[in-house]
Amino acid sequence: MSDIIKQPREPEQTHSLYWHFNRFLERHLPEGLYPRSLIIIIVPMVLLQSLMIYLVLEQHWSEVTKRLSRTVARDMAFVVSMYENSDHSPKALKEIKALANRHLKLGMTSLHQTQLPKAVPRTSFSLVDNDFATYLVEKKLSKYIGNRVLKPFHLDMSGHEGFVDAHILVEKGLVFRFLIAENRVSAPKTLVLLLSMIGSSLILIAVAIAFLRKQVEPIVRLANAAKDFGMGREVTDFHPSGASEVKSAARAFLHMKDRIARHVEQRTAMLAGVSHDLRTILTRFKLELAFLGSNEKVDALKQDVNEMQDMLEGYMSFVKGDGDEDAVDTDIVEILTSIQTDVKRTGHHMRLIHRAPIMAMIKPDAFKRLIVNLVSNAVRFGDRVELDAELKQHTLFVYVDDNGPGIAKKSRDDVFRPFVRLDQARNQDTTGTGLGLTIARDIANSHGGRVILANSKLGGLRVIVEIPV
Repeated sequence: MSDIIKQPREPEQTHSLYWHFNRFLERHLPEGLYPRSLIIIIVPMVLLQSLMIYLVLEQHWSEVTKRLSRTVARDMAFVVSMYENSDHSPKALKEIKALANRHLKLGMTSLHQTQLPKAVPRTSFSLVDNDFATYLVEKKLSKYIGNRVLKPFHLDMSGHEGFVDAHILVEKGLVFRFLIAENRVSAPKTLVLLLSMIGSSLILIAVAIAFLRKQVEPIVRLANAAKDFGMGREVTDFHPSGASEVKSAARAFLHMKDRIARHVEQRTAMLAGVSHDLRTILTRFKLELAFLGSNEKVDALKQDVNEMQDMLEGYMSFVKGDGDEDAVDTDIVEILTSIQTDVKRTGHHMRLIHRAPIMAMIKPDAFKRLIVNLVSNAVRFGDRVELDAELKQHTLFVYVDDNGPGIAKKSRDDVFRPFVRLDQARNQDTTGTGLGLTIARDIANSHGGRVILANSKLGGLRVIVEIPV
């Protein structure tokens, strides 16, 4: 029997409790800075207030009730002791009752020829209702009366609402009855204290909300300004404000924006000069070739000059990008319709699916150049081309489908590189310089969007343009 070699299992990766806690927070916390900041302030405040409510409403109530019950039990024991030390005459009993009612407020009466009331079994009660609080008071008071009076007694707190009914058997046939207000033996209701604590918490939360909104607002403005700048929109009325760190970040953003603007302006001015000089030379070439007449060699030179001019225009389009154009509210379908008309003039066929107007903030000329490059590649490699557009979830989608050979997945990243022309990469514009998809991607990026390559339902390539609006 051959030995079976068991491969050792890879040890399972374990994570600490802190890691799981962070994962839990990432899943359940809101994404925005403002709601997260509110949670950071409100959650500790709620926990602290809950602890305070427990300590004040539970411990304070219990301690005060204990002291009050002890005092009342001491007063009743004092009255019973006075009677035991007296001559037990009616006059002495009258004086004791007057003292107990006038100075001690015990509501005392004497019952002759009677016995203690029978104990009534307590019905069940909930731990959260008033009966439970009454039960606790009654238990404490019974304990202190039993310790101090040392005589049989009966206590009832349910027979007279708001009063404690206590009977003490002083001697055979004589019962002292005490009808005492309930607030004499238990802490007063803490509703006012509870409401004041809740009110103070609400005030603190309101102050925190107003303060945090003021602190988060500069960060939100900075984020919106960076987003607008990334989408090629003009950033206006933005000034550093807020905390020192936020102001520093805002000033760094403005400096970066100015440097980029100066760089683009200098590059555009330089390229405009180069383009003018090269076009002048090419124009002279064309004029000189025109005087040479027409033969095989001259026609070849004319074709080379035309190709050089087309390549120059392609390079200029690549470097120019969006041309520092301003974004305006534009009908996308109107641009796509004009592109369809231009394609038909070249003898190709393209179907435009979406016909209803779609309004979006774009740079019209740059956007049209983007779609033209994509459509030019599509009609060059396919005889069926479809153009579609839709607006959903604040994003503009434009789809260009064809039935051409498509592009292998492993080559889709390469075709976006400048001057790369694979066999069927179709990274070409109208000049054949290998910049078509590169120009399209740069224009989409200047709008804050992207260009995606996928398989088409027509069997060829699908190019998806996503632009946030």
